[in-house]
Amino acid sequence: MALKTLLLGTRDTIAGTVYGTIVVLSVVTAGAPAFEHGEWNLVVIGAVTVLVFWLAHVYAHILGESLHHGHRLTRGEVLTVARRELAIPLAAVLPMGAVALGALGVLGNTLALWIAVAIGVATLTIEGIRYARLENLSRGGTLVSVGVNLAFGMALVVLKATLSH
Repeated sequence: MALKTLLLGTRDTIAGTVYGTIVVLSVVTAGAPAFEHGEWNLVVIGAVTVLVFWLAHVYAHILGESLHHGHRLTRGEVLTVARRELAIPLAAVLPMGAVALGALGVLGNTLALWIAVAIGVATLTIEGIRYARLENLSRGGTLVSVGVNLAFGMALVVLKATLSH
């Protein structure tokens, strides 16, 4: 599987990529103060938060699909759900990589955080465009798709900018 596919998802994983990106943007935004008191704190907080959300998401889907199908899911079905939802933690790789570069001192803390946010916003934009193309949406539909994704991301960017100043 190509790195692009892993990080940006597929037709089957686009929802997890969007969800994971929003989760990691939330962590970066809310966790910015932790970054200033110990550079690795935010990396750990981000990794643990995304993994917990992924596990909770997988668990919820297993429950829902089990009830929908009227039987407990087999091990194979559980693994299929977990694999499909792996897009959630994979969406955190690039933004948290930027935060880790800040923790390592390769980037300044502020720059690392803004790069992480920019990666998240770019991912949401790309996923909005991908969705529109997969659904053969018009230009207006594409703008709505991208706009909805960006509304989530930009709300977090505005929150970060407001809290940082």
